[in-house]
Amino acid sequence: MRKLAATRIVIKIGTSTLIHQNGKLNLLAIDQLCYTLSGLVNEGKQVILVSSGAIGAGLGQLGMTQRPAAIPEQQAIAAIGQTELMTVYQQRFSMYGQKIGQILLTHDVVDFPTSRQNVLNTFESLLTAGVIPIVNENDTVAVDELDHHTRFGDNDQLSALVATAVNADLLVMLSDIAGFYDKNPRKFKDAVLIKRVKQVDDQLFSHAGGSGTKLGTGGMTTKLKAAQMMLQAGGAMILASGKNPSIIFKLVAGEEMGTLFQA
Repeated sequence: MRKLAATRIVIKIGTSTLIHQNGKLNLLAIDQLCYTLSGLVNEGKQVILVSSGAIGAGLGQLGMTQRPAAIPEQQAIAAIGQTELMTVYQQRFSMYGQKIGQILLTHDVVDFPTSRQNVLNTFESLLTAGVIPIVNENDTVAVDELDHHTRFGDNDQLSALVATAVNADLLVMLSDIAGFYDKNPRKFKDAVLIKRVKQVDDQLFSHAGGSGTKLGTGGMTTKLKAAQMMLQAGGAMILASGKNPSIIFKLVAGEEMGTLFQA
């Protein structure tokens, strides 16, 4: 068993867990997630959910299979998908008596001291009240221009920024891969899961592959960057499979599953 004294926990869930390959919502996974996080709050934990899936859900709503190249189209699809996601989260969490709130962020909000403090105050108020903040990048307005950098780029790094900003003890990242391996397990059958990583260095980054699924944006490199941020802030991160989100109970309890990044 691992020793994890985690009372404030950020959970990051990827598009691959929330959305089926056909573009439809994975209601079983979402229900498991809401059940598990509600259970953690009942145990006295403070929980923040960083949820991907807005564009994936929007594509499914519109019957599309490919993410369009044009930014305005992507942002319109995200607006549709974010509404659907929050509707389903509201339904499922309410089944377990759990209140939620939505926080949509852009990078400039986090960078600018006054707005950053306002956001942190909101987080603190919600957590103190036993509410689960559901965080996503504000895809409908976020852009990436030379003089106006508002995008985080991916929710892996967004989750680490949120976790370090609120002084979370633990970031649990659920992905389409069961942890960090010595080589790509999709290509090599003899790939070995690394259970514990104490330091994220250049050698570790050399093991990372490209991006993940066709609907998601993150790959292993973005997850290592998130782990690096958590380690530098004195926290810990676990990377594990999001196939069955109820695994979170076992991870928080200290069972050795996935990869633990802890100094």
